[in-house]
This record gives sequence, structure tokens and C-alpha cells, in this order.
Amino acid sequence: MGFMLSKSMDQNLKKQQEFMLMNSRLQLERQILMQNQMRERQMAMQIAWSREFLKYFGTFFGLSALGLTAGALKAKKPAYFAPLVPLGFIFTYQYDMAYGTLLNRMRGEAENIMETEYEKLTMPKGVPTFDNIEKARRAQSKFFIEK
Repeated sequence: MGFMLSKSMDQNLKKQQEFMLMNSRLQLERQILMQNQMRERQMAMQIAWSREFLKYFGTFFGLSALGLTAGALKAKKPAYFAPLVPLGFIFTYQYDMAYGTLLNRMRGEAENIMETEYEKLTMPKGVPTFDNIEKARRAQSKFFIEK
């Protein structure tokens, strides 16, 4: 009789462990999907910001180019064209960020760094552990009472 009860309890324990494993896997998959969606939304906001900034900066650049060109022709001083060089670089960068392939090139470079220069990505003192975080929390907590 005891053997039958023990066998039944072992089966229940095994089923419960399988359920917990499946449940934790499902929870992890949901967390990964949620983090990826948050990353995608942040990237979309960054691209949208770049596009909006480009509209304003493009207007400024265009008006500056017209004004500096007119000033250079009227005063016959080609030095008035000098500010267009750095402004042109900024405009080109913003355009590449908003509508070009800058993000693809950055992603490729990031993947290259992760593959070939991984040691540069290590954190000082390594990855935070539960014990380190708990120790810091206890040190800062005013309500924690050690027993």
C-alpha cells in the first residue's frame, strides 16, 4: 500500500515539475517578446525623432545656404561658404540616420564587435549577481533589520 502511495506521489511530483518548467519557459518567452517589442518601439521613436529633427534642421540648413550664398556673392567673399561645410556634414548625418542605411551599418558594426571584440563588452566587476544586489540593497535600506 505504501509503495502505491509513494509511486502516485512521485508521479504527481513529476507532473508538477514538468508544469513548473513549462510555465517558467512560457514566462521567459513572454519576457523576451516584451523586451523585444520595447526595443522596437524605442528604435521607432529614435528614427521618428531623427526624421522630425531633419525637417527642422533641413529648413535651417536651406535658409543658411541661401543666405550665405547670397552674402558671398554680394560681398564677393568666398569665406562665407565655410559654415556650409560643417552644416552639410550634420545634415548628411541626420539624413542618413532618418532615411538612409546608418542604422543597418551600426547594427553590422555592433555584431562585428560582439563577435571579434567581446572582451570590450565586459562590465567592471563582472555581471551583477543576486548576492551583490542584495548586499547593496541592505546597505542602503533604512527599514531592513538584520537578525
